[in-house]
Amino acid sequence: MTKVMICGAMGRMGTTIANMVVENPELELIGGVDIRPGQILGKPVVESSGLAAFIEEYKPDVMIDFTVAAATMVNAKIAAAHNVALVIGTTGFTPEQDAELIDAVKGVPVVKTTNFSVGVNIFWELVREAAKRLGDYDIEVIEAHHRHKKDAPSGTAKTILKVIEEEVGRREEMYGRCGMTERGNEIGVHVIRGGDVVGDHTVQFHQNYETIELTHRAYDRAVFARGAVRAAAWVSGKAPGLYTMKEVLGL
Repeated sequence: MTKVMICGAMGRMGTTIANMVVENPELELIGGVDIRPGQILGKPVVESSGLAAFIEEYKPDVMIDFTVAAATMVNAKIAAAHNVALVIGTTGFTPEQDAELIDAVKGVPVVKTTNFSVGVNIFWELVREAAKRLGDYDIEVIEAHHRHKKDAPSGTAKTILKVIEEEVGRREEMYGRCGMTERGNEIGVHVIRGGDVVGDHTVQFHQNYETIELTHRAYDRAVFARGAVRAAAWVSGKAPGLYTMKEVLGL
């Protein structure tokens, strides 16, 4: 059985992931770390500063991290130094942090993506196919999240933009519009923050007389937790390297 620990164990995502881990017959929850000590489902949670000692005592096979970029940078390096496989769902890394992180964890198997939802990963493939065929259309990307989300645009939206760029070539990204802004060949990017929106992403392809719109809506963060737990069961025992949900799902 694969032993799993969680970083940010007592947060909203952490508790959701923990409940799904204990429901998975392939996985065993052994606890985790957070900014304060405590318990989750009867398992120990220690302060983040005690991560190395926790790993040495409980010997997890996989660490799941949905925290913030600065914390993940530290957590992932410690886990990799102890040969613990990683599932990373944190977003908001700078390009420099991303490069540093990938270099630091290259000795262990890592599943890292901006969105663990199975539906979103299929959605990205649909966006790719549409962009491939509709490259001469005007393209707009719209995303909405709850009022507490720290990074903007979302990691999922950044992946959408990357997918589109790979198919249509590099275009200017215009973040909102104000004043005299006649449309050119840019991709409009629009960010909404409010309430308790879990995560909405829409890509619009506009041409004279028609619009094609692709949308994914998450109604519960359980969709992200489910994918992360699936990745945790998959990554244990894999060869060192950087994987995404495409490999986990066999896309």
